Amino acid sequence: MRRANKPHASTGCDRQATRHLKLRAISFVAAASLSLGAAAQNASKPAAACSKPVYLTFDTGHMAVAPLIARVLKRHEVKVTFFAADEPTKVGDGSLGNHWAPWWRERAAEGHAFASHTIDHTYWRADAGAGRFTVRPSAGPRAGQTFEVTAPQYCAQIDASNARLQSFTGVSPLPLFRAPGGKTSPALLAAAKACGYQHVSWANAGFLGDELPSDKFPNRVLLDKALRDIKAGDILMAHLGIWSRQDPWAPAVLEPLITGLKARGFCFATLRDHPSYAAWVSAKISPPPQTLQSTQTPSPR
Repeated sequence: MRRANKPHASTGCDRQATRHLKLRAISFVAAASLSLGAAAQNASKPAAACSKPVYLTFDTGHMAVAPLIARVLKRHEVKVTFFAADEPTKVGDGSLGNHWAPWWRERAAEGHAFASHTIDHTYWRADAGAGRFTVRPSAGPRAGQTFEVTAPQYCAQIDASNARLQSFTGVSPLPLFRAPGGKTSPALLAAAKACGYQHVSWANAGFLGDELPSDKFPNRVLLDKALRDIKAGDILMAHLGIWSRQDPWAPAVLEPLITGLKARGFCFATLRDHPSYAAWVSAKISPPPQTLQSTQTPSPR
């Protein structure tokens, strides 16, 4: 019969090795904690300031290229401002119809900004006097008709687009608008401003030319001109699809435009950060609820 093995007695070497292992474990945990703390601190730091910003904006269009544009923007981490009207589309029930609601919701989740382009894409044609304007919408129930509206009726066109955007995205649109075609008058701008909206046009170099005929202005020509002429601070303007252009501008020009501008040291921001509009936006849009709660004086017990 074999004898049972006796328990191995601890030696001084064993105790020393155990202590060494414990010290190594403690050091590892401490180092990991420091690394996590540093990572959290870095994550909370704001991004480096953009010294050569440009402000890319898109007006609605037939929307067929909208998914392609969204993928390019996401791939290059570019944030833009969308000006939305409820225009006819190649697919779905209008650019602000329910078919496109998920698309708008996804753009909000990615951090893009939104503003009004008037719900019926309503062109200003002339001042009619006494606070009235002659307009001609290209969408909606009165598309193609020319008629007069009052200042409140024109503001209702801006409001309706914003209401639709907010219902889709849960995000407050910016208190900005872009008149279709950029066509305005001092009286129209004053009326819109009295309703809480500031107008946004675009820079001369920022007209990206996607609505021009492609036989006279091919994509290569438009890209070269943009890369040559755009300068820091410019507002750029293109569309989510142009019916008349045979050779689509997006995404053929959009991607090399983004990479080319970045290679030249430019960066992209939304109009909420534009120096001409930031103070107006900040004054008109309420801070989020948690900010309001944090600034309230506690009630006495």
